[in-house]
Amino acid sequence: MKYIFVAGGVMSGIGKGVATASIGKILKSKGFKVTAIKIDPYINVDAGTMNPIEHGEVFVTEDGLECDQDVGNYERFLNENVYADNYMTTGKVYLSVINKERNLEYNGECVSVVPGIPNEVIATIKRAGKKAQADFTLIEIGGTVGEYQNLLFLEAARMLKFAHPKDVLFILVSYMPVLGMVGEMKTKPTQQATKNLNEAGIQPDFIIARSEKGIDELRKKKLAIYCNIHENDIISAPDVNSIYEVPINFEKDNLSGKILKKFRLRQRKKDMKEWGNFVKIIKNSKSLVKIGIVGKYFESGKFTLMDSYISVIEAVKHASFSENKKPEITWVSAEEFEKNSKSLNILKKFDGIIVPGGFGNRGIEGKIKAIEYCRKNKIPLLGLCLGMQLAVIEFSRNVCGIKNATSGEFNQNAENKVINIMESQKNLLKEKKYGGTMRLGSYDCVLKPGTISRKAYGKINITERHRHRYELNNEYRNVLEGKGMIMSGINKQKDLVEIIELPSTGSGQEKTHPFFVATQFHPEFKSRPLKPHPLFKEFIKAAIK
Repeated sequence: MKYIFVAGGVMSGIGKGVATASIGKILKSKGFKVTAIKIDPYINVDAGTMNPIEHGEVFVTEDGLECDQDVGNYERFLNENVYADNYMTTGKVYLSVINKERNLEYNGECVSVVPGIPNEVIATIKRAGKKAQADFTLIEIGGTVGEYQNLLFLEAARMLKFAHPKDVLFILVSYMPVLGMVGEMKTKPTQQATKNLNEAGIQPDFIIARSEKGIDELRKKKLAIYCNIHENDIISAPDVNSIYEVPINFEKDNLSGKILKKFRLRQRKKDMKEWGNFVKIIKNSKSLVKIGIVGKYFESGKFTLMDSYISVIEAVKHASFSENKKPEITWVSAEEFEKNSKSLNILKKFDGIIVPGGFGNRGIEGKIKAIEYCRKNKIPLLGLCLGMQLAVIEFSRNVCGIKNATSGEFNQNAENKVINIMESQKNLLKEKKYGGTMRLGSYDCVLKPGTISRKAYGKINITERHRHRYELNNEYRNVLEGKGMIMSGINKQKDLVEIIELPSTGSGQEKTHPFFVATQFHPEFKSRPLKPHPLFKEFIKAAIK
């Protein structure tokens, strides 16, 4: 097995995750089996308890791990599922070492931070690679070199290189700023980042030069001299309109060929045709489909942050491009609707509305108003997780006449909790056990014939990923169905409603809706560039109409 470590320099947020996923994609296109691992330097055991505004989206794997959004990029680019062993945090590694020590697995040794923690990291990397039967295991180290938090992970990388010198490569993804007032691309920050990496005992084999523009030969020569690296091993990575162009850009510099040469390997095949066609569609799509996302996790002062809903955004893109449409996504603040009901009229300008997941009661009444507006004005609506729960509350209040309908998450003492906590979760909440205790990962669902959902999937039995604690209260199912709501997806094992929708066909225009579907699960987690999620595809088709 070959190992490629990807570290970052200068600053975070420059695309290490996309770079790692792209390297995986181009190596896979050469006929190799690839897997990818993300290391986060946080003490958190997993990403489930992190604030999405600060950390970005919490992605969920098939086996129920709450992890960093980069794992979602790995799955989308590699078109493969990634599992729990492919995500590490400082907290998770330390917890594992401490549990082993308590179980006498160190045979009475005095357990030290070094080499105890790096050895645990290496063991996890090897286990993940072996489980995936990978030829290449890519390891992205979070943060930037020079930070105290990731020193132990860099030490693990150094130790693995020392043990397997011919099987390990290092890639530094570093930012090359272009100063507006000077107009010159500066290499000094990357020189400093390389020096910091050298201090950890690591020399990069490649530098991926991230910048708003492509790196020129003069800058390459400078980096080559001061970073002790060959000019050909400096890869240009300018800003692109779509992250899906990045593998194509890397191949312009023959990155996969250079990696294989350093490992003394030959490519087994070459297949980027389908991906290349997808990128062409992205570039050539001109006709717009306008989608509004009504959320609350994207406002940070005067800035709008998209990372909180990254999988939703990508799923919209996948579905839109499959219909040769360019998505125009607009962020709509749910709290604005609470302040001013007239502002709901902004929803008329969209072809479709998405109400995504979330936690807590901030902005809830605004989202409910938006759902009511979409229902009454026949605007295609897709609700996700909390979005489904709020669609049930809105329908209960305004169609079923249950005026005080709500969720136990917002008011546990309410009389009509149409959304309520599962029995299995009640003790966990009392004991304040929040981390990793929700309904997580993949669950079965059976679809009802004749529904939008059944038509979209084209089959009866499906599996989808979950991340939630509250469910549709079965005591209200008959009332809801009696007023026209369709329970189109059911988990038979627990008798839980997974999908609700309103009829798209029937007698009387006032009783039908072009697309009103909401899911308790997160379909966005399983959408892929070359295989859009069926519910997102059906939603986009309705929006186009």
